[in-house]
Amino acid sequence: MTVTDISRKPDIPKVIRLGAYCRVSSNSADQLHSFAAQIRYYKDYERKNPQYRLVDVYADEGLSGTDMKKRDELNRLIRDCKLGKVDRIITKSVSRFARNTQELLVALRSLKEMGVSIYFEEQGIDSDKMNMEMLVTFPGMAAQQESITISDNMRWSYQKRMESGEFNCNAPAYGFEMVDGLLAVKEDEAAVIRRIFDLYLQGIGKQNIANILNAERVPRRYSQKKWYHHTIDYVLNNERYMGDALLQKKFTTDTLPFRQVRNCGEKPQYYVENSNPPIISKEIYYAAQRLQKVRSNADRKVNKYLLSGLLQCPDCGRSFRRQLVNGTVYWLCNGRAAGATKCSNRRVRENAVYDTFCLMVDKLAAHRQNLLGTLIHQLELMQSRNVESQDRIRQIDKQIADLSAQNLVVARLHTNGILNATDFAAQSSVISNKINALRLDRRKALAEDGDDELMDTLKSLDDILAEYVPGTPFDQQLFEQIVQSITVVDNAQLAFHLIGGLALTEKIPENARCGTA
Repeated sequence: MTVTDISRKPDIPKVIRLGAYCRVSSNSADQLHSFAAQIRYYKDYERKNPQYRLVDVYADEGLSGTDMKKRDELNRLIRDCKLGKVDRIITKSVSRFARNTQELLVALRSLKEMGVSIYFEEQGIDSDKMNMEMLVTFPGMAAQQESITISDNMRWSYQKRMESGEFNCNAPAYGFEMVDGLLAVKEDEAAVIRRIFDLYLQGIGKQNIANILNAERVPRRYSQKKWYHHTIDYVLNNERYMGDALLQKKFTTDTLPFRQVRNCGEKPQYYVENSNPPIISKEIYYAAQRLQKVRSNADRKVNKYLLSGLLQCPDCGRSFRRQLVNGTVYWLCNGRAAGATKCSNRRVRENAVYDTFCLMVDKLAAHRQNLLGTLIHQLELMQSRNVESQDRIRQIDKQIADLSAQNLVVARLHTNGILNATDFAAQSSVISNKINALRLDRRKALAEDGDDELMDTLKSLDDILAEYVPGTPFDQQLFEQIVQSITVVDNAQLAFHLIGGLALTEKIPENARCGTA
């Protein structure tokens, strides 16, 4: 028997994959310089510590630390940790990582479960070497209190400036720009605002105005944005355009994470006359208000009740009709009520529909980041892949414009007697056939790029829900904004079909359900 002594190979030091996170609280030039310095610092840190291999520098610019959901780079870092790409995180301080203690501790526990350690340089806290949650809570609370204090000071400043009428705005509306801290008319955009009011007062509806502007490729503040019914509605109802300002339409909540919500009487509002240069006259603005009121009353006469035409029967597809029994309002299938169909006996109380809507919106608002945020992100990825499709549409539009110009020349030649009727008909037919073929190609290309409008609608829904306060009583305006139809699945549940193609089913509260007899 031969025994060979094999020398033990020396241990190879494990390379620790390092993810560095940094953040600056403002996007000013000075802060961005600091931001670049942090990136250089962590790359140098890797060079000085050979046991580390820097995976990436995850860096958020100009964003608040009070809500982790708003920081794309931090969320990317956590995703990479979940995928096993990062073993250790390094960041300057607890306040750079988060100022919301609750979310901070949730993130730390999650990282610990993944086997990822984190080191806070300023506090000298290393999750590998000590009971981290106890130690992190104290600086985390201090950072959180700092955020609350800063926010309180800003709110107090805004409040005082509003009371004195000195507060202007944080972001100028379309049609304006900030010049030396004051609102000034931006003429190219102001011309669009004047045209919107003019078209509306001519009797053209809001959606049709949006269609006209989109067809003419009139840009919004951001070129990729389209015009929609709700954007035209915003313009027609913005008192800024006649030179006045209603201040504190929204306010920031007092607790972390800070959120902007619609002011429904919780805070005082201030109306400032002649606060900025007008784009339209007060006469035109109030004429548009009167016309909207007349049209709104006309619409209510067509749909006498809020739920008219909205509740649908899944068996026959017909709408539900209203029924008043002993002072209680019910809705039931129109076909079954008339004896024309043999649908299941579905009947819902009107108040139950509103209560169920509130339950559904509460849940949707609570999970909007995971639901709507994911959908919007996926659509943005798809949209980025559709650049070729958009280029093709632009090329087709140019070809159609060129052919239309040719057709106009041919028509003029015929009118002037230079081209006889036979030749005119032949040439015009060839050009028209080419235009029709191009329009068919354009429709196909638009179908491929159809997610653009859907994405804007989902973003609009996301913006609406961002202002929603859970537990709010039934809001008719919100209901009208987001609900397209409701399927009465049975006497116990409703399926709400919302803008953006979302369909969410919610159970009717048990004490509000109707029997099946």
